[in-house]
Amino acid sequence: MVLVWLTGWLLHAENLPAETIPQPLAQQVRRLAQAMAFLGVPFHSDLSKNIEEALQEGSMADLDRLLETRILFHVTINPESKVSVQQGKAEPLLHQGGYRPFLVKVINQAVTTAPLSVSSPQAGPVYGGMTALSARRMQREALHELEDPLGNPERFIDVTFYEQAPMTPGLSSLEVEFKLLWIYTHRSGLQEATFTFDVGQGTQDIGFRAEIPILFRADAPVDLTLQITEADGTPSTARLVFRDLAGHVFPPQAKRLAPDFYFQEQIYRHHGQHLSLPAGDYTLESSRGPEYLVTSQNMTLPRASSHTLDITLHRWIQPSDYGFYSGDHHIHGAGCAHYTSPTQGVQPSDMYLQVRGEGLNVGCVLTWGPCFDFQRRFFSAKPLAWDDPFTLLKYDLEISGFGSQAMGHVCLLNLKDQTYPGSNGTKDKGWPTWTTPVMRWAKSQGGVVGYAHSASGLQIDPDRAAQRLMNTLDRNQDQLLTLEETHQALLPLPFEQIDEDRDQALSKGELSFSMNQEADQLPNWVVPEMNSVGAMEIGVSAALGACDFISAMDTARIPEWNMWYHLLNCGFPIKVSGETDFPCMSGSRVGQGRVYVQLGKVDQLSFDQWCQGLQQGRSYVSDGYAHALDFRVAGIAPGFGKVSLSQTETVRIKASVAFAPATPQTVAQGLLTPPGGKRFLGDTVTFHGPPPEAVALGGTRTVELIVNGNAVRRWIIPADGAIHDLETDLSVDQSSWVALRQFPQLHTNPVEVILEGKPIRVSKRSAQWCAETIKQLWHTRGHTIHESEQKPAKEAFDRALEIYREIAKASP
Repeated sequence: MVLVWLTGWLLHAENLPAETIPQPLAQQVRRLAQAMAFLGVPFHSDLSKNIEEALQEGSMADLDRLLETRILFHVTINPESKVSVQQGKAEPLLHQGGYRPFLVKVINQAVTTAPLSVSSPQAGPVYGGMTALSARRMQREALHELEDPLGNPERFIDVTFYEQAPMTPGLSSLEVEFKLLWIYTHRSGLQEATFTFDVGQGTQDIGFRAEIPILFRADAPVDLTLQITEADGTPSTARLVFRDLAGHVFPPQAKRLAPDFYFQEQIYRHHGQHLSLPAGDYTLESSRGPEYLVTSQNMTLPRASSHTLDITLHRWIQPSDYGFYSGDHHIHGAGCAHYTSPTQGVQPSDMYLQVRGEGLNVGCVLTWGPCFDFQRRFFSAKPLAWDDPFTLLKYDLEISGFGSQAMGHVCLLNLKDQTYPGSNGTKDKGWPTWTTPVMRWAKSQGGVVGYAHSASGLQIDPDRAAQRLMNTLDRNQDQLLTLEETHQALLPLPFEQIDEDRDQALSKGELSFSMNQEADQLPNWVVPEMNSVGAMEIGVSAALGACDFISAMDTARIPEWNMWYHLLNCGFPIKVSGETDFPCMSGSRVGQGRVYVQLGKVDQLSFDQWCQGLQQGRSYVSDGYAHALDFRVAGIAPGFGKVSLSQTETVRIKASVAFAPATPQTVAQGLLTPPGGKRFLGDTVTFHGPPPEAVALGGTRTVELIVNGNAVRRWIIPADGAIHDLETDLSVDQSSWVALRQFPQLHTNPVEVILEGKPIRVSKRSAQWCAETIKQLWHTRGHTIHESEQKPAKEAFDRALEIYREIAKASP
């Protein structure tokens, strides 16, 4: 990468407009010297002294002589703003795998303040394939990664201007000034690169005078061996971020190919693996996911052919000591931010490195629409074989980009066969266009199934939802709803609470206002849009026994959990599981959302048993910074049976929780409230502002006991890395579900408490809400179901609606 530094200097006295140094130019030179020192490439003491003397004496000729061997490019901008360039006297020496600074002298005869740009056909990304949606979500649009969808492995340099403090951006309008240029290469030996300078489109001088080829020689880097261990000395895998003093990330992201991903700052390495870096000073951040502390260290890499670096990882929590094993059930090896060039996605070994480097025990890599034909070759009925008995990688399916995707994306786990009958191994034919049949097919072979990125389509649009109610209930078409017209209707709040002006009628504005307020509440009874790819058809498949789980921890938490709560209130045993949908919903890292499954003490993980535990709800979901290491109702943990009571009774609640002493201060962790309000808390899909960097140290978290969707007891717990025991009593007077949560980071699966053998029937309004989501889905997406499947689909939807009507009749 080329770093150009804006400062004023003179190379040859005859090129200068004056024989003395203007005061602004002298100040620029001093800032340049400060910046060079800050970046770890200071002028040697004699040179610094001589430069200062030249500045004080005002001798441009002396300053020119002192700096001429540092200048690689002389750029002239003529009075018509046409740009030309010549090579300077700096030695064209680069460092493979690193950056080297050069000076660019600018003769600005046009005294323009337009930005000076530099480009090279040998610069740019070596990969191709990021989608526009992923670039927007990850705030990478300014990096122009979409302009070349193929990439080019022959691009061996990076070039950029350094314009951070103490330097200033752009051109200053001085007639002579300098910019500082960093050039990076990932090759050694002799190599030629062409550079072009401009101050805007069409400003290059004629006759190719704005471009110049430079023949570089690049010396070899240091072969760095990484000795990565746990605190007890056991070899391990780590997440690593290397930066030089200029803040450059190594290896540069634009030059990465698998196993290193260009859309992540970090890289991952196993114990004993290598990394090539040039000699110099670096900072290193090392960790292994949210169960570990982030350790920072300064390091100096000596000029040598090889070097060894010891890295020790430190946990703050070990869930497996309590029998819990983590997993991310939704990861991709292709599509979204992944490459489509030079390969169709990445290899299993690349994904395994990511999974192990984030401390996950299980990673489910789901083949889907993009690169389907290439990626499906990695499928196996069993997890792929690796050397770590506590890290498993299994390839399965997400029905997305084909088939039933319009009715909600579904994750099909633990498949023995990935070829749907009649599909002939393709994604283009034979697949159902609604989700219930494909989920039944997966379950028939022992699969575990659920909906992905659940809140996609469950968002509330208050104006549209209010208009739907008005269209349905306003019998006399007066644009007002009376108490009689809303009798038995599902309103977001009681009539009198919505009727703000107390005129005994509800306007669309009053409805919309109340719905907007309720969108920040959990639970709420506002019918969502049902128009995207999340848990759309779950109301049908849950009622018909075809669905095992709903996904959480990647999309906004309120709509995720709101759908789940209403299904639980109807008595359906839907479990919650944690996912990331890497690198689509989030490209930060795998395991950003995760599920911890209780397996007890084991010598080796079994994927079958882990999936069974997920299906049975022997688990909690978390971002990894919050843990419920024990939760019991009357001695029974989630997924290990039901509490049976013969009469109203008080049961004992016990729990153990822990929260990380350092947590990213983000919307995803609930430590920042986004501009849109509480309804977006927990969301990992977008940053909702600048990319998160801050870390919250300590603080407190509010833990809640949830009964039938409502918080009945709260504890304030310090986020100190310690385990805190909780106890309370709960009086149960109806069949209920009971869970523990810390919004939005943590939720256990529920324990069912059954009174007098009666099923859970919490709320008539929950049953009505579920029914309304089914009707809305059929309205928005029913037409996407293939004509040949319309009749069985309509029958299934109608059967589900009848089930909810029966539940509503039996509910208070």
